Amino acid sequence: MSNILGINTSHAGSSAALVIDGQPVFAIAEERLNRVKYYAGFPKLAIQECLSHSGLTWADIDYIAIGREPSANKAEKVKYTLKNPMKIPSLLKIKANRSELSDLRSVIIKEFDLSETDLKFKQINVEHHLAHIASAYYPSGYDHSAGISIDGSGDFVTCMMAECKDGNIEVKKRIFVPHSLGALYTMICQFVGYDRYGDEGKVMGLAPLGNHAYKEIFDDMVFLDEDGFRLNLDYFNPFGTSEGFTIDEDGYTVLATHYSDKMIEIFGAPRKRNEEITQRDMDLAFSLQCLFEKVYMHLLKILEHHVPNENLVMAGGCALNSVANGKLFDHTNFKNTFIQPASGDDGLALGAALYVSQSTLKEKKTEKMLNSYLGNEFEDAQIEQNLKELGVPYQKLTQEEMIDKVSDNLVNGEIIGWFQGRMEWGPRALGSRSIIAHPGFPNMKDILNARIKHRESFRPFAPAILEEYQNDIFEKEHPSPFMLHVYKIREEWRSKLTAVTHTDNTGRLQTVNRVENQLYYDLIKKFNEKSGVPVIINTSFNENEPIVCDPKEAIDCYMRTKMDCLSIGSFYCSKK
Repeated sequence: MSNILGINTSHAGSSAALVIDGQPVFAIAEERLNRVKYYAGFPKLAIQECLSHSGLTWADIDYIAIGREPSANKAEKVKYTLKNPMKIPSLLKIKANRSELSDLRSVIIKEFDLSETDLKFKQINVEHHLAHIASAYYPSGYDHSAGISIDGSGDFVTCMMAECKDGNIEVKKRIFVPHSLGALYTMICQFVGYDRYGDEGKVMGLAPLGNHAYKEIFDDMVFLDEDGFRLNLDYFNPFGTSEGFTIDEDGYTVLATHYSDKMIEIFGAPRKRNEEITQRDMDLAFSLQCLFEKVYMHLLKILEHHVPNENLVMAGGCALNSVANGKLFDHTNFKNTFIQPASGDDGLALGAALYVSQSTLKEKKTEKMLNSYLGNEFEDAQIEQNLKELGVPYQKLTQEEMIDKVSDNLVNGEIIGWFQGRMEWGPRALGSRSIIAHPGFPNMKDILNARIKHRESFRPFAPAILEEYQNDIFEKEHPSPFMLHVYKIREEWRSKLTAVTHTDNTGRLQTVNRVENQLYYDLIKKFNEKSGVPVIINTSFNENEPIVCDPKEAIDCYMRTKMDCLSIGSFYCSKK
């Protein structure tokens, strides 16, 4: 039995995860604790939460696993450097920025005010994409599957394909910098004014409003071949300092400009953030999503050739493209998917720890990951104390009373903050730190945006649906417990689900069953009994900030917005 602490540090999505005897017991992103979105510094608070939750001390940690290996793929790095000698200063700066990966012990001693004798851990570095695939394979429940990781880049690789079998991950193929599907997506996002790290999901939501006006130009951006794909680098700024991003003094990830002057020559001036979105921008988003899906399916077909199997495990930032995920069943022979809920780089912490546990140490097999609730939770005593401190009136209810009252609120078109149980791992609110509402109530999408979310009008809200009703309402039956698939909503249901039906008649669903989340399931079931709709709106519990983490943040968000009610632990609050 070993205690393995996985971390992602000095990189966007700073995080920590704890694996004990092969099982994930806790995982959290630093942003939830320090409130800096996509924080990219050292995950000190996340590490503290891992230790506190488990009751461990530093002396109990046997291994620290890091989801990056600076020594990986040296031959490709040298080859690239020889071809691009002008970039040597930038590459040296990258190496300097990663020095803490090789001197982690000193960093920990400094950050936690420890001495050398307090530490006994062995540090193991796991190649970036290997950690991504591990994060999906080991919790998938599959003994044998194909595995893929796709993102911007990590350890000089942008895509890795592997065969996952009997606890081993055998790499079949790597695609190297600068040919990156993630970088392609980021480039167009920047050009249409979504220039911050993590904005890709917004552009995915914008895409259905456009047309394929630029198909020929976009087809010229990428060349497909039997080995994968190559970018037409005329459209891109060269590979630059810190692989296209830097980290500022506050821990924010700052992206370098990805698009070249050729983009400006063809399309005109790029849109600036907060400027009006034009038809050109919508068409660019549409063409981008089409090209992304074309390359995505091409890569999956190559993977099929190397690993013929019905099971597919996926991770990496591109695996968060839920629209493409929903279509892969029509374009490939894969029948079953497991997508790591923290597919972005926050998931590296868990993936690296699982790789050390399962591949290096050959520990007890990791159990299937049925839910994403690996974060912190809070006792009623603390919640009640916080409510009193903040002067918020409340009632204490039984679970049955809570479900009955909140389902009534939903039927009546009220907006409820839902703060229950352990926090979700990954970027999606999945019924623990959620804002919920009636999906068919008149103008509910506009009401939610005006009162709380303040999001762009084109961005859809997500439906959470009782799993047994999925096939009645959606055109695909593969479950999506982590809200990572988009499917068409059947025509007869679109008018009943106006707030969650996107302009292309799709929904990014979360399937809910009672094993995964008993309280949340019972709430939706009671709402269905009262309304005839087995679906509720589920959006993240926040207002232009990281998802709320502790009770004080939830109560503050409830009080400062026009939320109607709050269900927090055993306590019910209403502004009536």
